[in-house]
Amino acid sequence: MSEKLKEMQEKLTWKFPHIAKKYPDQTVQAEQFCEEYKKYLDEGKTERECVAASVKMLAKAGYEPFDERKTYCPGDKVYYVNRSKAVIAATIGSEPIENGVRMNGAHIDSPRLDLKPTPVYEKNELAYFKTHYYGGLRKYQWSAVPLSLHGVVIMENGEKREISIGEEEGDPVFCVTDLLPHLSGEQNKRPLNEGIKGEELNIIIGSVPYMDEDESEDVKDAVKLNVLSLLYDKYGMTEKDFIRAEIEMVPAFKSRDVGFDRSMIGAYGQDDRVCAYTALKAEIETRYPKFTTVTVLTDKEEIGSDGNTGLNSDYLGHFISYLADSQGADVKKVMARSICLSSDVNAAFDPTFAAVYDGTNSCYMNKGCVLTKYTGARGKSSSSDASAELMARVIKMMDDAGVCWQIGELGAVDAGGGGTIAKYVASMNVDVVDLGVPILSMHSPFELASKLDIYHTYLAFRAFYEAK
Repeated sequence: MSEKLKEMQEKLTWKFPHIAKKYPDQTVQAEQFCEEYKKYLDEGKTERECVAASVKMLAKAGYEPFDERKTYCPGDKVYYVNRSKAVIAATIGSEPIENGVRMNGAHIDSPRLDLKPTPVYEKNELAYFKTHYYGGLRKYQWSAVPLSLHGVVIMENGEKREISIGEEEGDPVFCVTDLLPHLSGEQNKRPLNEGIKGEELNIIIGSVPYMDEDESEDVKDAVKLNVLSLLYDKYGMTEKDFIRAEIEMVPAFKSRDVGFDRSMIGAYGQDDRVCAYTALKAEIETRYPKFTTVTVLTDKEEIGSDGNTGLNSDYLGHFISYLADSQGADVKKVMARSICLSSDVNAAFDPTFAAVYDGTNSCYMNKGCVLTKYTGARGKSSSSDASAELMARVIKMMDDAGVCWQIGELGAVDAGGGGTIAKYVASMNVDVVDLGVPILSMHSPFELASKLDIYHTYLAFRAFYEAK
């Protein structure tokens, strides 16, 4: 190749580099950064636990509970918790808030199995929980997997009791059973999405009957009664109390390094707690920003962001209104001049299933955080579609900070798609674009993410908060 041709190729074409090739020394930095991230994942397997872990980090960093009656100064750090399921953190900037804020929104709910309101039943002397799956999961992936139980119960006297079983060494775990290959002939004829049906996601929880030495008569549903007896002894719960409970079943295993080179993390719930953690770390480490930073870790994204802890409600808008009021600013102007990163993951290109991707417009492991101009399905349905002006601003922030980034789409055009919180932020008249981490096996019980991509997502959020 001639020098002229080589020069033209370098000038006119573009490829996103592998981070380890561009920054060889950052492999160690990413490894160190991700050690605390793994602990965060293991500590926060539900949205409530994630809020509690986040508040612990914020309080340790000097954040104070937000008081809408107070006036805050540049550098002040505050947080607000919405119903124990969402949290907002903010650092007051030096610019008047009427010039806009830098928002960053990630979600902390993940696909899982929720218990039905009346979940406990017995069949053929085995006790089970009935479940209702939450979010877009592939049901067959949740059978024959060890599960732990997490949740809260509001007792009849109003006392709140937290429950966690299956995470500690020595705890029992639970599981959905599946057929053995020898008897699965008829099941094998089902389409893959019906390999395990919703009403077959029943979790086995006991097999020994309740025994009373003073009673000679058989007790109906004695295995169920034994399970309820054990729950009553430990938590004071009766069957009626399940109706006042929120109990979730999630994978019982811990986050682990993946690969001989330990370059990846495998864990449950990285969609989207990987963005929640990196956003929170960037928020905490931003000291005196020019523009006020607002970091929201929200609930209910996996089921459409509805409900009063999801972003299709007004709680984020109300929080920013309080900030605007404290400075005598017009909240409508604040919103119109703000920028938001909708921090959510994207589907990393999987060579094993290459047919469902557009290889030239996919994101790849180890090439940095993913800037997703639009999500939606097929004809960009339900997408906010970021403008060219906003794309240019965000790309410049990352380039100026030396952040490795890439573009990505959620698969081939007609293969599917997905959504994020972006459209709900856009409805507040805020410029918004999606930015997050490439993920393999998304929505499965064991998702994979690159440590280098995680680290550069954190760097991108720092650059976004600290840009002038």
